[in-house]
Amino acid sequence: MAGMFGTDSGATGAAANAAFKKQLNKVYGWYTGGFFVFIIVLALLEQMGLPANWIGLIFLLATVALYAGIGIMSRTTDAAEYYVAGRRVPAIYNGMATGADWMSAASFIGMAGTLYLTGYGGLAFIMGWTGGYCLVALFLAPYLRKFGQFTIPDFLGARYGGNLARLIGILAAILCSFTYVVAQIYGVGLITSRLSGLAFEIGIFVGLGGILVCSFLGGMRAVTWTQVAQYIILIIAYMIPVVWLSVKQTGVPIPQVIYGSQLEKVTAKEKELRADPKELEVIEIFKQRAAAADAKLKDVPAAMAADKAAAEQKLADLKAQNAPLAEIQAAEKALAALPATEADARKAYAAAKAANAARAVPLAGMPSHAQIYAGDPNGDEAAKKAFDTSRRNFLALVFCLMVGTAALPHILMRYYTTPSVKEARESVFWSLFFIFLLYFTAPALAVLVKYEVMTVLVGTPFDRLPEWIAAWNRVDPSLLTVQDVNGDGIFQLGEMRIGGDIIVLATPAIAGLPYVISGMVAAGGLAAALSTADGLLLTIANALSHDLYYKMIDPNAPTSRRVMISKMLLLIVAILAAMVAAQKPADILFLVSAAFSFAAAAFFPALVLGIFWKRASSMGAVLGMIAGLGITFYYMVTTQPWLRSVFGVTSPVELWWGIQPISAGLFGVPVGFAVIILVSLVTPAPKKEVQELVEHVRYPNLKSA
Repeated sequence: MAGMFGTDSGATGAAANAAFKKQLNKVYGWYTGGFFVFIIVLALLEQMGLPANWIGLIFLLATVALYAGIGIMSRTTDAAEYYVAGRRVPAIYNGMATGADWMSAASFIGMAGTLYLTGYGGLAFIMGWTGGYCLVALFLAPYLRKFGQFTIPDFLGARYGGNLARLIGILAAILCSFTYVVAQIYGVGLITSRLSGLAFEIGIFVGLGGILVCSFLGGMRAVTWTQVAQYIILIIAYMIPVVWLSVKQTGVPIPQVIYGSQLEKVTAKEKELRADPKELEVIEIFKQRAAAADAKLKDVPAAMAADKAAAEQKLADLKAQNAPLAEIQAAEKALAALPATEADARKAYAAAKAANAARAVPLAGMPSHAQIYAGDPNGDEAAKKAFDTSRRNFLALVFCLMVGTAALPHILMRYYTTPSVKEARESVFWSLFFIFLLYFTAPALAVLVKYEVMTVLVGTPFDRLPEWIAAWNRVDPSLLTVQDVNGDGIFQLGEMRIGGDIIVLATPAIAGLPYVISGMVAAGGLAAALSTADGLLLTIANALSHDLYYKMIDPNAPTSRRVMISKMLLLIVAILAAMVAAQKPADILFLVSAAFSFAAAAFFPALVLGIFWKRASSMGAVLGMIAGLGITFYYMVTTQPWLRSVFGVTSPVELWWGIQPISAGLFGVPVGFAVIILVSLVTPAPKKEVQELVEHVRYPNLKSA
């Protein structure tokens, strides 16, 4: 059975590779057909009365069991198999595995949601992430494959000599990978809780079992074949609801084609809603609430006393009227929840002011979907400044995501698994193709959902709102809340607060599809989060076991001990990441983007100069990585609200040229390049054999190489 996904024999040669690829085609062909049969059977069972919670549980257990099965069949203790899957993954399958590795919770869950909430601004993620693969193809993947190491710190150690560059690479790989994996495990908890009905914190650790069983048993080999299976599930799960929604609204089954016409309808509806008297009424109420919170901040002790007296009076009135027990208990709970100290009250009033002010704007705080940048280049001074800042941040984000993509260790590791340099280059093409399928669809999904919300939900009586709203409110009220603000019993757009992380997961319900499709989409999201988490955890564990333990501490360690240490470290890191994710530290998209800035600043200059400039020295690389990463981290800590609270930063926020912390890598990358170049010019050149190796990797046909 294990032979289905390769053996430890390390068979080589064109004939063996062709036979292996043919076998894979057969296995995954049957697998895809089996998945469709599984969906059809569940759909029939739903029509026969199978409860929704059972469907969700079946999806959860079946998919996790499937991944576990592949992990068990692919178990290995061979170092080459564990670290680089025996270097024999065909280009098309490596592209599919890379697509799954790449389709994180942010891409699958967050991408369309970001486009829904920010409109044009969200396209920065698509442009940056897609453009990054062009950099990978041109500057990194084939050359790194020629060097032949197992990991990125391994490359840094071999190229720059000594252990210092390797150590900095290990620390940077752990930082960006750990930040990224926390976001994936957060997504796992979100989806698992929706599928199973378990509490979010419990859902995290249930999903963690599915992550560990693959990477723990079989390393890169198990992760690779699991990721291929996960890609098939996630792309089917993503496409079916969008196609269905497209047919429902337009009769055309190709959502990418009708994107433009639906965007025009959304733009017209936005104009209508901006002038709607009921929407304006809701906006005015939020303005009044923001003003009331501001007034409380001017005299906090008096406001605390007034709030307490009002809560006590309400409770007394309910008791006097012999009100229902639920109302009395709610009033008691509200009284008990009042801030106990002046500091807590000030914090609560400030939060209320900010939250209400954010909603006291048209379209529930969202910009017009087709508006390119905020502000107006032809407007007054404030409008011009807003336009320039918005455009600057858009371009900065594209840059950070593009360069960060080209430097993420868990993605670059994938190109070490191909049989040859040629297949490494082909693999980048296939990666782009498989990623394109989802990215080309996400903008259409965002517009289709927005059209559905604005034309179907808006104007619906509150007592007739669809069940999915209440269901998601139970999962996490911060993701979706609906409140009849103006008390007219009719839903207005401004009365809903929705988080981008649920747009994709809720799409089947929004489209009125059977619950089995909702379960399938959640399973797709789970596949996306699990696949990326597998790759990231493996990157961290390998950096510690292979690069730190084997290369720096005990070079004589036997293979079995190295692999076992990697497995133990993987388990420890996974549990730590789950504990951090259970605290809900920040939204998925910020965590992921922070990882891109860290990777861009730490690795991109050192990798590019290490490949294309033979004069780049060890000390230059070390200081360049430290400087780039240091500047990036400093800017994030001093400007990002959650990080400021973690590190106790109280000084006023000062944005450099108005750049948001999500794009902090914009400052780290040029600093990294400058430091490496300047230090390399004033320090001794690398050894002759290192320079010859660089020449050979770039120009393999040179006689001197």
